Amino acid sequence: MDAEPAMAQRPRAEIGVIGGSGLYTFLDDAVEVPIDTPYGPPSDAPVVGAVGDRSVAFPPRHGRDHRYPPHRIPYRANLWALRSLGVRQVFGPCAVGSLRPDWPAGQLVVPDQLVDRTSGRDATFYDEGAVHVAFADPYCPRGRAVATAAARDAQFSVADSGTMVVINGPRFSTRAESWSYASAGWSLINMTASPETTLARELALCYTAIALVTDLDAGIEEGGGVSQHEVFRVFADNVARLRTVLYAAIGEVSLDRDCLCAHALDGIDLPMELP
Repeated sequence: MDAEPAMAQRPRAEIGVIGGSGLYTFLDDAVEVPIDTPYGPPSDAPVVGAVGDRSVAFPPRHGRDHRYPPHRIPYRANLWALRSLGVRQVFGPCAVGSLRPDWPAGQLVVPDQLVDRTSGRDATFYDEGAVHVAFADPYCPRGRAVATAAARDAQFSVADSGTMVVINGPRFSTRAESWSYASAGWSLINMTASPETTLARELALCYTAIALVTDLDAGIEEGGGVSQHEVFRVFADNVARLRTVLYAAIGEVSLDRDCLCAHALDGIDLPMELP
């Protein structure tokens, strides 16, 4: 009897940011919004707050205590929760390794392509019926343009395109794997962009990755290779500037969508109703 009034009072959000614990403090007047989904609970209850005059929902990708490794993140629940809160634009800041020696730690990249090398993850909402969603260009072109401009204004060295290969983790790559990825022409390596990006498209959300290079991957780097300590240190050193980029992008991105993401499900009979 009380469920409907409670839902009616739930805060709504226009924009979502899926990120790490270092980004928690960037929302003003944030309130925690407990939410469940058909796919279980999200990584943690999202917090909803304001950035300027825009409402923003933030679910911590790994949980606020970083309890979920990349292959165990409840990606479907996270994206479903955002759409349930009203979100249609999503920014996904993330740490990445570089497969290019000219992109050192501290470089920011707004990728335009993705290669999925993960396995065993729940990578679709559509386990029944014939639902084939176009994914040739996985990232929102409008969101990418806004994020790139915001990064330049924040004095980042930024690249406005790049191909991100996504591996299962939680281990880092061998040198041979890094050499293989680099020789294929791929430029970044990450453990969480898939199925996060895929699931956003399946919900007709605009998704923009903002990738901060924290290390040169094992096949590119001399010496001992990548370490968790170094990844966390570089991300922490740059998180304040990354927040500046997010503030600006959130303020500039259009909420009137007429891009490929918004029309991803046009003409498709879905096996369930979306929130």
